[in-house]
Amino acid sequence: MSFVQAFPQLGNQYRDDALLRSYLRRALRKQTLAAIEPDLDALGRFAAEAWTAALAHVDEEPRLTQWDAWGGRIDRLELTRAWRVAAPLAARHGLVASGHEATHGAAARVHQFALVYLYHCASEFHSCPLAMSDGAATAIKASGNAGLAAHALPRLLSRDPAQHWISGQWMTENAGGSDVSATETTARLVDGEWRLYGRKWFTSAINAQMALALARPEGAADGTDGLALFYLEPRDAQGRWRNIRVDRLKHKLGTRELPTAEIHLDGTPARLVAGTDHGVRTIAPMLNVTRTWNAVCATATMRRALALAEDYAQRRGAFGKPLAQQPLHRATLANLRAQFEAAFHLSFHVAELLGLVETGAASEAQRNRLRLLTPLAKLWTGKLAVAITSECCECLGGAGYLEDTGMPKLLRDAQVFPIWEGTTNVLALDFLRALRGAGGAQTLLDAQAEWLLQIESSDASDCASIARACVARAAAQLASLGNDSDALEAHARELAVAFAEGIASGLQVRHADWALRSESDATPLAAARHFAQQLAQRGSP
Repeated sequence: MSFVQAFPQLGNQYRDDALLRSYLRRALRKQTLAAIEPDLDALGRFAAEAWTAALAHVDEEPRLTQWDAWGGRIDRLELTRAWRVAAPLAARHGLVASGHEATHGAAARVHQFALVYLYHCASEFHSCPLAMSDGAATAIKASGNAGLAAHALPRLLSRDPAQHWISGQWMTENAGGSDVSATETTARLVDGEWRLYGRKWFTSAINAQMALALARPEGAADGTDGLALFYLEPRDAQGRWRNIRVDRLKHKLGTRELPTAEIHLDGTPARLVAGTDHGVRTIAPMLNVTRTWNAVCATATMRRALALAEDYAQRRGAFGKPLAQQPLHRATLANLRAQFEAAFHLSFHVAELLGLVETGAASEAQRNRLRLLTPLAKLWTGKLAVAITSECCECLGGAGYLEDTGMPKLLRDAQVFPIWEGTTNVLALDFLRALRGAGGAQTLLDAQAEWLLQIESSDASDCASIARACVARAAAQLASLGNDSDALEAHARELAVAFAEGIASGLQVRHADWALRSESDATPLAAARHFAQQLAQRGSP
């Protein structure tokens, strides 16, 4: 019988993830970790089982049936098998609720995003509407609209699958993408009720039970300030669309299980979230939340691609020995893992800061760090997810190019992370704006110094020095550009990446030092050294 190559396999993705488990032991109290570990273990098991199941359904996508047999318009949506499985699981494990519950205090967001990290790849992007739901809950809370909060929050934050709602975000239009000032949807008061009219170009999770939408009330001023934020429920109690026409589902590069639609609103009932103007300001509280979801899900994608590539390297033999014993292949995987681990620490540090800020436990310095690090984490992890996933596809050779191995889908899906919640350039410019109001580069220099002061092991000192130098060089380049707005804008992307890499390296070294001292584990330090050496060789920035 001819040789048949063994395919990569996944075990329990919580039990097999030494980095996640080590981080949680450092970041959480023992009682907190003990309380949440059953959920983490269950989702780790689900992640492995879902991967195996997905390989039998690589081409499955949602379906839209617009007309019934008699010519009636129905716009009926059929979701994929994976979504039907993932949705009740998300509710029961509190993928949204856990971030808003007081049980674990400021650690609520670390708890939540550990769940998200395990759930994301297994959910086939059901994580997208959960992120939007989390953002919607955050925006509604911040709006001060007590009536709307009483109506919507019990659904958004429910752990009961029969009661849990997901939310859409209906912002993007033909003319208005990142520049929402070009929004053309209008809102009219008809018999004392607001109704929306217009076209929304991207409405992800069109199956959502509620949505937040930007629209311009009739007679309102042009530009961003004239927009208002509205809450709406797309269907009535009988499941019929409320003056909404679903024109088509988007045919996308990736995230194909996620039903993203083009729609027309023709008098859709809605209610104001917080007044008839400054709707973009009303959205702002959700950005820290949805961008953190983006960063953590990008990091989860890197982890999945690496887990498959590393397992395959143990199984695939070439030139007389496994790939895992080939020096160049081993070095390739080590470099990819080093970058991934740095991204992990940056993403989860942002989650820590978010929890501190939302519970009122953050210092002014920590609030400034959150404002600066959120766009950096989203920007850098999004680009890195594409690069690492591409390399991991290559690590599987020709098999990595075959659809039924699942690797091409993983790569296609990764491409969304630099686009959602602001493209790389949009986030780089947002970082520049944040510098003006969040203490400037000194905020990041001080943060780096604080973390590196915690390092006690001489074995980690060389990595710490490189991390410190990276942030210092980025700050010096920023200062050299002075107040030249054109030059600052032109260099915004490289500055943002340089700060992100240096900060991530510092966080990675801090954890590596802790792991060495507290757990006698030198593995994280090896990864930190690999990443620091990459930065030193590039002379970042």
